[in-house]
Amino acid sequence: MIGPIFAYSVEHFEELLFDASQSEDLHLMLVSQGGDGEVAVRLVRSAQARCARLTVIVPDYAKSAATLLALGAHEILMGPTSDLGPVDPQFQISDFDLVSAKDMIAAVERALDDVAERPETYTLHAALLADVGALKVEQARSALARTDDLVREALSSNPDRNTEDVDELVKRLHEPLIEAPKEHAAIFGAAYAKELGLPVTLCDPGSDQWKRIWRLWMHYYVLGPAQVYENEYVSQVHRQSEAEA
Repeated sequence: MIGPIFAYSVEHFEELLFDASQSEDLHLMLVSQGGDGEVAVRLVRSAQARCARLTVIVPDYAKSAATLLALGAHEILMGPTSDLGPVDPQFQISDFDLVSAKDMIAAVERALDDVAERPETYTLHAALLADVGALKVEQARSALARTDDLVREALSSNPDRNTEDVDELVKRLHEPLIEAPKEHAAIFGAAYAKELGLPVTLCDPGSDQWKRIWRLWMHYYVLGPAQVYENEYVSQVHRQSEAEA
């Protein structure tokens, strides 16, 4: 699964799971800059209901909503290049471009402060923030307020965790994933994730396992910006260049 996570992801993801067996393990390669956290929780719940054990493989990055999806796994397989990220809600402004809730709110607040001090800058800020209305700003604030609950729900989707396990992880993850990060690109690597109690397995970069994972990821990477949902029987690939043609 490669690309943003939004409402349409549910149907595409379900197609990948249509023949999954509750008696078998499920491995999901995930590369995503994030998207809708509510959808991410739905996806990991669905995956957990279809398998004996869920492993999320992160060859490159799984940010924001994708980090939420990974939080619900039994195992998160990562390598030296792998990166999770702050659970910062994002909003889609085009097929492939996302803007974080924190950045949206910060931009509007800076503009309001600037206009208050220098009214002549109103026209400039109005043009720069033409795509950001009051409703979007309120949606961003609501999404940020919901983040702790989404982390809890994602962690709880792993059926092997009890309430005490979830409570402890929520407590440990709040500061590094929600409160502390100042920007969406903040790094949350494998070693730190493991230190905080997440079920991370760090692959040896020289191992045959990691080389196979990376080689597979490169086959998708060369497509350029794309949304990909693929398994042995289903292949849905939406490339940005094709959308623009």
